[in-house]
Amino acid sequence: MKGDAAPAGEGAGPEVLALAKVVARLRSEVVDLEGSAATTAVVERAKGVLMAQSGVSADTAQDMLLGRAAAGGRTLLEECWLTLGQIPAHPSPGTAPVPPSPPAAAPVTPSPGARSEPAALRPPLARLADGLAAAHDGDDVAELLRTVLGTGAGVDAVMIYALTSAGNLELIGHAGIDDVLAARWRQIPPLPGVAAHEAVTGRRPLWLEDPAQDARHYLLIADATDRWHSRAWIPVPADGAPDKAIGFLRTRPGPFPADIRVLLRRAARLCAGPLGMPERPREAEAEPAGVDVASAQRMLDALAGPAILLTPLRSEAGEVEDYRIDAAAPESVDVAGRRGKELVGRRVLETYPTVVGTALWDGYLETLTTGTAYEGEPFTYEEVVAGVPQQSVYSVRASRLGNRLVVSWIRHDTSEREARRLADMQRLGNLGWAGWNLATDTVTWSDQVYAIFDRDPRDGPMALEELPRRVLPDDLPRLGTALRQLLSTGEPVDQPFRITTTDGVRHLRIVAEARTDADGSPVEVHGFFQDLSAQRGVELALRESERAVLVQRGMLQAERALAASLQDTLLPIPEQSLELAGLCIDVAYVPADRGVNVGGDWYSAIELPDESALFVVGDVAGHGLAAVGTMAQLRFTTKGMTITGSPLPDVLRRLNTLLLHTAKDPSATATATMVMARYQPWDRRLTWVRAGHLPPLLVRGDRASFLDQPPGSLLGATFDASYGQAVLDLKPGDRLLFYTDGLVEEPGEDIGIGLDRLAASTLRLLRAGHGETLARTLAALCPGNRDDICVLDVHVPDDP
Repeated sequence: MKGDAAPAGEGAGPEVLALAKVVARLRSEVVDLEGSAATTAVVERAKGVLMAQSGVSADTAQDMLLGRAAAGGRTLLEECWLTLGQIPAHPSPGTAPVPPSPPAAAPVTPSPGARSEPAALRPPLARLADGLAAAHDGDDVAELLRTVLGTGAGVDAVMIYALTSAGNLELIGHAGIDDVLAARWRQIPPLPGVAAHEAVTGRRPLWLEDPAQDARHYLLIADATDRWHSRAWIPVPADGAPDKAIGFLRTRPGPFPADIRVLLRRAARLCAGPLGMPERPREAEAEPAGVDVASAQRMLDALAGPAILLTPLRSEAGEVEDYRIDAAAPESVDVAGRRGKELVGRRVLETYPTVVGTALWDGYLETLTTGTAYEGEPFTYEEVVAGVPQQSVYSVRASRLGNRLVVSWIRHDTSEREARRLADMQRLGNLGWAGWNLATDTVTWSDQVYAIFDRDPRDGPMALEELPRRVLPDDLPRLGTALRQLLSTGEPVDQPFRITTTDGVRHLRIVAEARTDADGSPVEVHGFFQDLSAQRGVELALRESERAVLVQRGMLQAERALAASLQDTLLPIPEQSLELAGLCIDVAYVPADRGVNVGGDWYSAIELPDESALFVVGDVAGHGLAAVGTMAQLRFTTKGMTITGSPLPDVLRRLNTLLLHTAKDPSATATATMVMARYQPWDRRLTWVRAGHLPPLLVRGDRASFLDQPPGSLLGATFDASYGQAVLDLKPGDRLLFYTDGLVEEPGEDIGIGLDRLAASTLRLLRAGHGETLARTLAALCPGNRDDICVLDVHVPDDP
C-alpha cells in the first residue's frame, strides 16, 4: 500500500481498517491524475501511428507498445515517444513512406529510398526517450537533458536532487556545472527557502525568473560568476509522493515561455523510470512464478460466466492486504458497471469494497494458504444500480493457480428478477401473454390476462372456442374469421375487438401466431392480449376535439369574413389623397397580419355644415364583430353630434356615457380611445380633444413635435371622466399626423421609443419627397404588424 490509513478507533473491524487504507492510497493517486491525462494523449497518438503503419486495431497497438516497452526495459511513455520519434517531421518529395513497425526488440530499418532524419530534427522528447533507455545513473540523465534541451529550451545546466529519509536533499546527478560547485551543493539540509526542497514537498514546479526578486525568498544555487538568470525546479512524478526534483538552469534572462514549461514538465515525467521511480501500468508489476497471465486471459475469454484471476498484494510483513485483478472473463462486472478487461489492473477493494472481513475474504486467504478450493454459501450482496440500492444473491468458488487465485461466481436471482421485470412490463403496458396447446388441450394465461378479462383466476383460463362468447356482436364476425384462419391454416392474428365486463365495455387486441407440425397443422398457439380501452378513450376524445376545432375554425372564418365586409362598407379607404376645407388629406389603413379577427381601428374625415372639417381617429378595444359594431356606433354617433354643433368635449362625454351603458351587454366591446379635431379654414384654427389616445404629431419646417395633450381619459372607463380641449393655429406647409397605436408600439419596448422613431421616420420621408403618400408610406414601414394601423395625414398647402 502506498499510503498510510488513518488510525482507526479501538474495536474497529477489519473491513474498516482495509477501507481506510484504500482511501489513503486513492488520495495519493489523485495527485498524479493531471499527469496521467497528459500521458494518455501521448499514448493515443503512438497507438494511432502503429494502427496506420501496421493496419492493426487499437487493442493490438496497445499490446505492441507494452511488449516493446517490456522487451527494451523502458516505460510505456518512453516507448510511445520512441514510436512518435520514428515519424519524419517534414518528408521530402520522393521520400518513401515509413514501413510498418517490426516486431518488438527488432531494429527499425528504413525502406529503400527513405532518407534518415538527423537526430537534431527529431522531436526533443523522442530523442530524450531514446537516450534514457541507455542511461545508467543520475549523471547520465542530467547530461542527456542538457544535450537535448540545450538548443530549443536554452537549458545550460541540470541538477537532480533526491529527498532522503532524514529530509535532506542529495545531489544524484548534474551536468553543465563544475565539480567544485557540485561538491558545495551535494548535501542540502532541510532549510527554509530551498527551491528544490519546496518543489518536492509542495508537488509543484517553481519558476524562478527574476534573480533579484527570487533572492529575497530562496537560497539560489550559483557559481562565482552568477551566470544563471532563470531557473526551473520541477518534481519528478512518482507512484506516491515525489522524492526527486530536477533543476533546469539557464543563462538566458526572462520568463520561461508556455511551450517551454510544458516541454520541461514532460521531460521530468520521462525521467521517472531511469531515476528509480518507473511509471509502469499495474499490468507490468512483477509476475508470480508459474502463471502466464496472457494465457490465463485467453482461457477466461472463452468462458461463458464471470471469472477473474487475482494476484495477492502483500504488506512488508507479508500479510495479504488486497488482491489485484490480472485477468477477467468478458461477463465479469463490478459494482461500478466496469466489465471484462476494464477490471484488469484494478484491486478487489476498489471494485468490491465491502467484501473485506466477510467469510468470502477469509475463504480467499485459506485457499491461497492451503490450496483447498473454496466453495462459498449463497450470500446477499447489495449494489447500487442507477442510484438505486439492489440486493443480489451470489455463490463464489475460488481455487489456487500457482501463487494466484481463480475466482468464479454465480448469480442465483437472475430468473426471479427477469420474472419481476416481465410482470412489471405486462402491468405497465396493460397486456398479458397466453398459450394454447392444441395437442393436449391445455391453456396458460399470465396474471395480467385475468385482469384484462375481469376473470377470477380460480375459474382458470378460457379456451379459444369460449372467447367469442364475451365479444360484442358487432365485432364477432371479424374476430371469428381471424381465429378460424389461425386454427386452420396457422395465419397470424392481429385483431381488435370489444368485450363486456362488470365495468362496461373494454377495447382489447389479440396478437397471436401458431406453431405447426410437419404437416403444417397448428399444434400450439401463443400470443398476447392488450387492453386498449384507455387509448381508445383518448382517441375518441381527440376526434371530438378535432371536430370541435374544425367547427370553431369555420365559425371564426365566417365571422372574420362578415366583419371584414362590414368594415369595408362602414370604413371605405380612398385610393388617393382627398381635399377637404382647403387641406390635403392622405389616409392609410392596414389590418393586422396575425389572427382571424378584424380590428376596431377607424377614422373619419368629413366637411361640416359651416364648411369646417372634422377629423377623427379611434381605436376600439378587441377584435371581431363586437369591435366592428362598437366602431360603427362611435363613428355614426360622433358624426351626428358634431354636425348638430355640439362642442367637442361634450361629444366625448356623451360617447363615454354611451359605452358605459353598452358595457352591460357581455358581447359588446366597452372601451375605446379617440382623438378628434375641428378645423376652421377661415383662420386656420384647429380645436382638438382626446380620450386616452396618443398625441398628434406636428411637422413644421424641419422640426417634428408632439402636441401637448389636454385632459381626457379612456372612453367607457368611468362615469367621472372629464375632457378638455386645446387650440392650435396652423400655418402654411404644416402637417398634422393622427394615428393609432399599431404604428408605434412594439412588444417589450417603451412607447417613447416608438414615438421618437415615428418622428424621425416622418422627417426622413418628407425630405425624400414622399409627402403626397406620407400616411401610406409610414404604414408600409411596419412589416409583420401585430395590430391594426390607421394613419390620417392632414397637410396645410403653402400659400400661392
